[in-house]
Amino acid sequence: QVQLVESGGGLVQAGGSLRLSCAASGRTFSSYAMGWFRQAPGKGREFVAAISWSTGSTYYADSVKGRFTISRDNARNTVYLHMNSLKPEDTAVYYCAADLGPTPATTAQAMGVTKEWWYDYWGQGTQVTVSS
Repeated sequence: QVQLVESGGGLVQAGGSLRLSCAASGRTFSSYAMGWFRQAPGKGREFVAAISWSTGSTYYADSVKGRFTISRDNARNTVYLHMNSLKPEDTAVYYCAADLGPTPATTAQAMGVTKEWWYDYWGQGTQVTVSS
C-alpha cells in the first residue's frame, strides 16, 4: 500500500504562484514515477506533469510547459509541483498519483507516465482556484 497526501492548494490571483506537495508513505521503494493530474468542474481528469524517482526525467502537458515545474525530494519521498503564471483555466482539483513500478524498458513505455492507467495509487486531491 502507498499513501499519498497532497497539500498547498488555495486561492490565488491570475499571474500568481503556488507550490503543491505530495508526500508518499508506505511501499514506495518500488515506485518508478509520481504524477500530477487535475480535474476541472465538468471535465475529465487530465495529465499535468510527472517525474521519475530514479532518473529525474520529467514530463509535462503542453498546457503547462514553461509555467509549471515538477521536482522531487527522494529523502522525503515528496514530489512538488511549482506553478507559476497561473491562469483561471488552471482552476481544478489537483491529484498526485504513484505507480508500483517496474521501471519501463523503453522510452516509449516510459511515456505511459502521462496516462491515468499507469498509476496504482491516488491522493485525495487539493483545490487550486485562480481568480481573474
